[in-house]
Amino acid sequence: MSDTRRRVKVYTLNEDRQWDDRGTGHVSSTFVERLKGISLLVRAESDGSLLLESKISPNTAYQKQQDTLIVWSEADNYDLALSFQEKAGCDEIWEKICQVQGKDPALDITQDPIDESEEDHFEEIPETTHLVELPPCELGRLEEIADLVTSVLSSPIRREKLALALMSEGYIKKLLGLFRVCEDLDNREGLHHLYEIVRGVLFLNKAALFEVMFSDDCIMDVVGCLEYDPALVQPKRHREFLTKTAKFKEVIPITDSELRQKIHQTYRVQYIQDIILPTPSVFEENFLSTLTSFIFFNKVEIVSMLQEDEKFLTEVFAQLTDEATEESKRRELVNFVKEFCAFSQTLQPQNRDAFYKTLANLGILPALEIVMGMDDLQVRAAAIDIFSYLVEFSPSMVREFVMQEPQQTEDDVLLINVVIKQMICDSDPELGGAVQLMGLLRTLIDPENMLASTNKTEKTEFLSFFYKYCMHVLTAPLLANTAHDKNSKDHPEGSAKINPVCPDNFQTAQLLALILELLTFCVEHHTYHIKTYIMNKDLLRRVLVLMNSKHTFLALCALRFMRRIIGLKDEYYNRYIIKGNLFEPVINALLDNGTRYNLLNSAIIELFEFIKVEDIKSLIAHIVDNFYKALESIEYVQTFKGLKGRYEQEKDRQSQKLNRYRRDARSLDEDEELWFNDEDDDEDGEAVERRMDEDFSDSYEKFMEAKKGAANGANGANNAKSATIPPASPAVTSNTSSSSVKTVALPATPVVKTALVGLVDYPDDEDEEEEDEEEEQSPRKRPRLSS
Repeated sequence: MSDTRRRVKVYTLNEDRQWDDRGTGHVSSTFVERLKGISLLVRAESDGSLLLESKISPNTAYQKQQDTLIVWSEADNYDLALSFQEKAGCDEIWEKICQVQGKDPALDITQDPIDESEEDHFEEIPETTHLVELPPCELGRLEEIADLVTSVLSSPIRREKLALALMSEGYIKKLLGLFRVCEDLDNREGLHHLYEIVRGVLFLNKAALFEVMFSDDCIMDVVGCLEYDPALVQPKRHREFLTKTAKFKEVIPITDSELRQKIHQTYRVQYIQDIILPTPSVFEENFLSTLTSFIFFNKVEIVSMLQEDEKFLTEVFAQLTDEATEESKRRELVNFVKEFCAFSQTLQPQNRDAFYKTLANLGILPALEIVMGMDDLQVRAAAIDIFSYLVEFSPSMVREFVMQEPQQTEDDVLLINVVIKQMICDSDPELGGAVQLMGLLRTLIDPENMLASTNKTEKTEFLSFFYKYCMHVLTAPLLANTAHDKNSKDHPEGSAKINPVCPDNFQTAQLLALILELLTFCVEHHTYHIKTYIMNKDLLRRVLVLMNSKHTFLALCALRFMRRIIGLKDEYYNRYIIKGNLFEPVINALLDNGTRYNLLNSAIIELFEFIKVEDIKSLIAHIVDNFYKALESIEYVQTFKGLKGRYEQEKDRQSQKLNRYRRDARSLDEDEELWFNDEDDDEDGEAVERRMDEDFSDSYEKFMEAKKGAANGANGANNAKSATIPPASPAVTSNTSSSSVKTVALPATPVVKTALVGLVDYPDDEDEEEEDEEEEQSPRKRPRLSS
């Protein structure tokens, strides 16, 4: 079954209480005759073998967890689980199980906690009442409690019973009281047991328990219990970090105590999940799904509460853009907005849309424009992160803002130009920020995400804006670093050229590579705008100066830029390349590379191979005419010989075309001489002449009629070349007269159609005749003559 809804992983619980993956397949519910009932069948997606065959028993307790898991026990110590790829498939199978057992599919467990099939599972527990009877909460019973909590984790039913017991008896707070006693007594054994107990309670995955454990008066004790991992020689100091190292800063005082408490709680619970608890296995991730949901809903609530407090956010943005604000305060404000945007990622799409519209109305983009131009590196980095959230959410919103700016401000302070300058001026040696900003710029100038339905002119308007106000800022470093390559033509062909302007600084080379990557993207997606810019700025010539860089990655970026241009097969570009002799730096780079077999060598050869395969005639002629002598020695690939072959073929074709239709006075005189002086009679001459007469132009027919009586209609065939010669017919014989015309022995049968016929067969037409014989598969083509 190829339906992804029914795609599942089969898990079984092993003796070490670890879940083993038994394979991936597709599940179905079918009546199995051998088992006498509806059964769950899972067949492997790889070979169709049977991974699971389990009868749905009326008394078996099935449990659905977190929308995509169904867990049950079939026998003592044999627990099974199906993990579904999609919620819809899980719901379908769950409904089938409930239908067989006569249960309501709205329930997450098909059997009540009191169930005969579960009695055997609780032999180790003192009593099998409605609730698990927990041992008294005493120091001497901690080991027993830890064993009980650990033992129930493998069974959904037992977990339910234990959770009910813990909630009904206020047991959690009693355990945390024992923790304080053990810590005061430095009772390491008891503290280790409490670690196992608290960790196990978290894995019960119950929101009601979390509410108690993560309350203000309990959460630090929970963190304390989790410090005493038996596997560690010394306990961790998580509470010290949370209380002393981690500082809560209110950039603007928060008057709502509930909001403040929610922020504290969310931070600490997130710390427990991310730092304290060990990374869960694939299956254990579902044990903590409620913890993830707990954090998620807390974040949603925080964002909603802050968003509704317009006075608070208005004050944040007012201080952020105020020149009088201290740098340290501004840094805190920017970090707050960054974290605020990060929290918003948890919102549903419609709520996130409202969130970003609120920020836009409060002036987030003008504020970023100011902040991104500041000297503080931390402030700029946080501002870039905020800008990335905005661009990823709604590029159109950002584009709409920047297109309104030229009416209000100068080019230098346009938001996009500020972003480009940040990219250019990134002080990080690895250019981490520049790479991030380049990706954001590419998103903004990508026509694919420009709206066509609501605003049909967005693409045209924004690209016109970008090329008018921003492109010169983007290309400035490229033009500055390739400014003085005027004497490149003075270098002897094939010599090593070291351009003093070509950047040897690694950071500059990286920056130019990023700019070239963006320009290459423009060539692929912007067509008209980038073509005009390249032509006006002679940009390709400047880019190809970088072929001399000692940094091969930069030379490859320059080559890739040219390759994209040639890949468009646009004759405007081709004429520009030919006129500027722009293959010279590429060929010099190939020759300078010598016999090294590397990426640069392969990329250059691929460029010429593309030109050959696509038969770009203008470029082939230019390359062969100007560079073939330098390239003919390269024989380890056939690319350049192939280019020469293409060139010769085209040259021959053009020559044939000229010869076929060229008729000067001298050739006509020779033709007349042959017409009158050749007395050879041919029986088929009249038939051939009649066919020729039908196809000649009017002017030639008049000429033929004037000469017809004198020639007796017999000589025309001697000047014709027939393509109707069968393979075994006599060979061509040369006429040793001054005309050097070939005559062909014709077959005895009258010829209805002849091959191409010319008035005069020139000596240099032998190649043409051979090619015509190869190209014309049928010997019965009509002659094509021109007046």
